[in-house]
Amino acid sequence: MDYLQRAKYFRTKKRLGQNFLINEEVLNDIVEYADLSDKDTVLEIGPGVGFLTEKLVKSAGKVIAVELDEEAVHELQKLDAKNLTILHQDILKTDISSLVQNTKIKVVANIPYYITTPILAHLLGEIDDLNNKNRNSISEIILMVQEEVARRMVATEKSQGKQFGLLSILSQFWADCSSLRTVGRRSFYPSPKVTSALVKLSVRNEPLLKLSDYSYFRKTIKAAFGQRRKNIKNALCNAGFDKTSVLNVLKLLSFNENVRAENLSINDLGKISEELCKLK
Repeated sequence: MDYLQRAKYFRTKKRLGQNFLINEEVLNDIVEYADLSDKDTVLEIGPGVGFLTEKLVKSAGKVIAVELDEEAVHELQKLDAKNLTILHQDILKTDISSLVQNTKIKVVANIPYYITTPILAHLLGEIDDLNNKNRNSISEIILMVQEEVARRMVATEKSQGKQFGLLSILSQFWADCSSLRTVGRRSFYPSPKVTSALVKLSVRNEPLLKLSDYSYFRKTIKAAFGQRRKNIKNALCNAGFDKTSVLNVLKLLSFNENVRAENLSINDLGKISEELCKLK
């Protein structure tokens, strides 16, 4: 029975955002991108009925599959793999650091798209979460997301359109992000309404920027992107930052007050935050 027939045999649940990957070429690519050996431990998020899991257990030393759907768990239990551990639980409530000891894991995830940002925040931690236990347990992440989300994750201030924003900063602050390939809708069952993409996040040991106050930086960028149509001066002032301080900092750093946040680099925004923090 091929992947499509096996997927049709299973009763997918729309409420869980289940779209099973049935394209073997893409499945093989994921394993290749993960660059696995028998020394690696893989955390697979949302394995579904185990099409990718079947391949991961052949390449990795250990695979930990976290699946919320009880019926899918029953299907996974049919796999004959001694190096597979199945956890029937919600990944957003899972302490990843408790799954491994004295080693870092590789995360592979074909996730429900509607919880992409919560999962990313759970894996990496927020910008001001300097000692996140989950992030400290992960070496890299291979993630299947909507193509548009992938573009936002890897975007910079030089990207076209309005792709650069809070998701870009969250992704890049704690990881080196790259887009690996696009994946068509017919590669899934049921077919989603959007094209997908694989992204790779190599987790950093240190944050992208050295700052004196990471919570203040988080507050600053949230304000800067809170009203995308506003320039940086108005966006910050409307969010409660002192107008005189904002104008003085922009002048000090030689930034035009009419520039928008999406046209400033992460480093630029860090400089603005640091100078405003001195004046608070």
